[in-house]
Amino acid sequence: MSTKSDSAATPPAKPAKGPASYFPSIERTYGQPIDHWIGLVRGQHAAGTVGHGELLTWLKTGHGLGHGHANAVVAHTLGLIAAGA
Repeated sequence: MSTKSDSAATPPAKPAKGPASYFPSIERTYGQPIDHWIGLVRGQHAAGTVGHGELLTWLKTGHGLGHGHANAVVAHTLGLIAAGA
């Protein structure tokens, strides 16, 4: 019989950092999974809107995201695109 609890065997999850730290709030606020927003930005990027500021404005005006949320989605998505992911 072990004296260690199960929680001692599993390290606590590290909180998300950077843009990903906004993802739970984005999903709650706008009712869509983060993959939805990433997909929209990828599509707009593929259509020729490639600048961070342009994509940010597009999400804010076209989809109603707040500045911080839009910035997080754009920054994360552009990072994925740059990494080839």
